[in-house]
Amino acid sequence: MATSKTTMDFLLDQLSGLGEVSTRKMFGEYCLYLAGKPIALVCDDQLFLKPTDAGLGLISKVTEGYPYPGAKPYFLVTADLWEDREWLGQLIQVTANALPQPNSKPNSKPKPRKKNV
Repeated sequence: MATSKTTMDFLLDQLSGLGEVSTRKMFGEYCLYLAGKPIALVCDDQLFLKPTDAGLGLISKVTEGYPYPGAKPYFLVTADLWEDREWLGQLIQVTANALPQPNSKPNSKPKPRKKNV
């Protein structure tokens, strides 16, 4: 089951006060970014937040979940908690602050292949 556009619209509306929030659709699911930094996955209409000590300090009862088979555990933030816009925004912000900047990929051209003769 893929994440619905309605779910993403609601989540983005709740996080609109944070500024540079964006998503990228991947295989029917979404990656959530804050200022270009990937911080969460939204899979099957559920929010899976990258685990950090800062995020742990804001979650009263941690539930771990796996966004897809073979994934590392993430914090599962249930939809009923999304209603508290201020708390959710704070959770997303402290998580983003605790995560390192993503590695930038060099913008290089592929090397030409040699033909076997």
